This record gives sequence, structure tokens and C-alpha cells, in this order.
Amino acid sequence: MSGPVGVSADPVRELMAEHRELCERAVDPLEIAAGLEEAGLGPDAAARCRHADLFSLAEELYARVPRRPPAPEPPEPRRCGAAARAALTAAALAALPCAAAVALGASPPVLLAAAVPLALLPAPTGPAPAGAGPLPCARPTELGPVRTAPGPAGSRRHPAALGYGLGLAALLLLPLAAPGADRPLAAALVLAAAVSVGSAERAARWYRQVGRGHLGSAGTLAEFRSRMRPVLPVAVALHLAVLGVLTYAALAVLAVVAPRPGPGHGGGLLHLAVERAGTAAWAAQGVLGLLLVLPALLARCGRAVAAALGAVAGPVAAAVPLVLGRPWPSAVLLGGGAVAPVLLAYGWAVLGRAGAHR
Repeated sequence: MSGPVGVSADPVRELMAEHRELCERAVDPLEIAAGLEEAGLGPDAAARCRHADLFSLAEELYARVPRRPPAPEPPEPRRCGAAARAALTAAALAALPCAAAVALGASPPVLLAAAVPLALLPAPTGPAPAGAGPLPCARPTELGPVRTAPGPAGSRRHPAALGYGLGLAALLLLPLAAPGADRPLAAALVLAAAVSVGSAERAARWYRQVGRGHLGSAGTLAEFRSRMRPVLPVAVALHLAVLGVLTYAALAVLAVVAPRPGPGHGGGLLHLAVERAGTAAWAAQGVLGLLLVLPALLARCGRAVAAALGAVAGPVAAAVPLVLGRPWPSAVLLGGGAVAPVLLAYGWAVLGRAGAHR
């Protein structure tokens, strides 16, 4: 992180020397302003450079520093279909261990074995806050040359990526390990949540793709933040909608293949699905969806440590009420419901910054 601008006859020149690479590679003043913001500079630094705000300072830096020639672009940029394939792959890699655990009886050794491949899943990777990597469907000409983020193999060995995977494994397998739970119901909800891991991955990619587009077209940082305000709620809502559809489908199948003993009920599959789960289980599934998508968004936008902490905090907080004797749905509502708003507030504060999409 850069220190404050020193007092000198030309403080802008000092800033040019300190951030020359950023200024040489920037394709517009907004990218420089975003880099300065991520480096810890704010209105005070702009005032010391005799500018009203960071964007005005960035315009002077952009005008004074000559551009470095851009690196050659790849001959064939990746297509949008890569994002869909990545989402399907993430869904399959998360669902297969969970399905195996359900099929083999969800005993402690089975759950431990299923947790290993889940913990080794590659976390969604994004740039560090000061750099960026290209995304599928992003137009590289809008943002100029960028530094590529580490590949999946390197990310998997990173402690933050391992923490993210462990949190994901605990979050998905916790309902199967809860004592006294309705096993068929827990299995249906776990499989729906596991498949929705692909939805969380796709929502995170879409969110950053939209951010890259706004970064290339917004005129000021304030305009960029204004454009990004509705994007996070939309990304989260889309993921929760997909999870709701998957949950209903899993419960409808459960109502057919494993009906609850007792007299039959009218109302069709929708009635049976809602009745079998109950309000508490549906609400717990919504909290689970938030605990899946918010760390994915943070990881995709370069907040790997925060994503890992959020992924681990959810199941740990949910496990505490379980140990104290609360049933599984209310334990997720109490523990996970306390973590999800904190993650959402943190994501709202940091993901709308321009530096998260550079």
C-alpha cells in the first residue's frame, strides 16, 4: 500500500514516479483513479496535489504520463460459453461428492471422504485488488493490458483457497451430519444446494463482467459506483431464484420417490414439496444460498481472504446451535443468519469499488 503524498514543489511528479506503471498502462483516467483509490489515496491526497478529487488528479496523471504500447491481444478471445461451461463444471464437481455421500449412507467416514474433493475444489479466482485478469466476454480493448490472475492449480494450494474449499464442504455436508434430521429431506436440500454452486459461480462471473463493462464506460468513480449499486442485489437474487427452482425440483422428486407415510394430501407436487420441507427448511435454504454466493462474489473480485473467512464462518456459526441441541433448520437460521448479513454488508462496501473490477 502506498503512503501519503509527500509535501514538495510538485507532489504530482512524486505520484507519477510512484505509480508510473499504472499510469503508463491505463487506457483512461478512471482506471488511474481506481488504482489510486485501491492504493489508499483519497480526497486528502488529491487536495495536497491541488485537485478537487481523485478523478481530477487522475486526469492530470493521464495527460502527463505517456502511454506504454499495449501487449498483443490473443488471437481468439474466449467466448461467453466458457462461463456456462465453468458453471456446469462447478455444479458437477460439488454435486458428485454430495450425491456419493447420500448414496453411501452419510456416515461420519463417508462424510469425511466426501469433504476431501469438495475442499480441493478450485475457488473462484479474480485479480488482487490492484490488478486484474481477463474474463470471458470482457472486451480487452476497453481496459487495456492487464496482469493475469494465478491459474486454478496455484490457487488450490493457496491457504485462502483451501479455507474456501473447507468452508464449502462443511456448509454442504452439515445438514447430512445434523443429528435427528429428516435424512431424505436433508439429502434433497443438500443436492439442490450443491448443484447451485454452479449458479453462484455464474453469478460471480456475471457480476465482475458487468463491473468491467461499467469501468470502461463510466466517466467518473461516482458514476461507476452509481451504476454498480443495483448489480449486487440482482446477482444475489438471480442465484437465490435458481436455488429456489432447484430446491423445488429436488423436493418434488422426493415427494414422488419417498413419500411421507400417512394419508395422502391434495394440491399437487408444489403443495407436497412445500409441506415436506416446511417454512424453516425453506428459510434455511435461502440462508445457505447467501452463504454460497457471497464468498464466491468476493473471491471472483479479488477478496480471497475475505471469501475464505466468510465461507468458513457460515458453517462454524451454524454448527454452534447444533452442538447446543437446536434442530438443523433453526441452527442454520440462527448461526448462518448471523453471518450472512455481515457478508452482505461487507460485499456491498467493497465490491462496488472500481478496484475490484480492474
